[in-house]
Amino acid sequence: MDILVMIVSTFITAVFTENIVFYYTYGICPFLGVSQKSKTAIGMGLTVILVITISSILSYIIYTYLLIPFELEYLQILLFILIIASLVQLMEVFMKRFVPALYKGLGIYLPLVTTNCAVLGTANAVVTKGFIFVETVFYSLFIGVGFLLALILMSGIRERLEKADVPKSFKGLPLALIAAGIMAMAFSGLSGLNFFG
Repeated sequence: MDILVMIVSTFITAVFTENIVFYYTYGICPFLGVSQKSKTAIGMGLTVILVITISSILSYIIYTYLLIPFELEYLQILLFILIIASLVQLMEVFMKRFVPALYKGLGIYLPLVTTNCAVLGTANAVVTKGFIFVETVFYSLFIGVGFLLALILMSGIRERLEKADVPKSFKGLPLALIAAGIMAMAFSGLSGLNFFG
């Protein structure tokens, strides 16, 4: 029963109350860059889920079983960046070979997953928050789901805003930033909820 409570609590926290985009404001560049169309937003979100989850798990393992025993904790950021860059390169090769339409749709934003601070921030959070392995797996997975949710919501809003009659000076990115701010306020309203206390 305790594991179920931990999973549900982690899900609510990572996806809603501490959403990586709206609470920590990590990953804003791909959030705004790829959220114009739902198809590319979903593709980017799924890619980020994979990269965040795998890189966080690998980062946790290397940090726990290599860096701590040899007192090399000061190398954590460098090692995490190498892990993330390697994973993104593998994802890029895989997409180019097997999903060329998505590869083309993501364009420059796919290599930018390497520098997406949401990925590095999650890998860093799992070691600094002192998570055990199971918590690391679920936390990183749900952080990615929260990122995907933010992308899907934003892409839906932006697709509707394209058809809306708005002043010329608000078209495009200015209106997207306003919508993102309103969404962040809506998500912050959930942070006061105490589901398990």
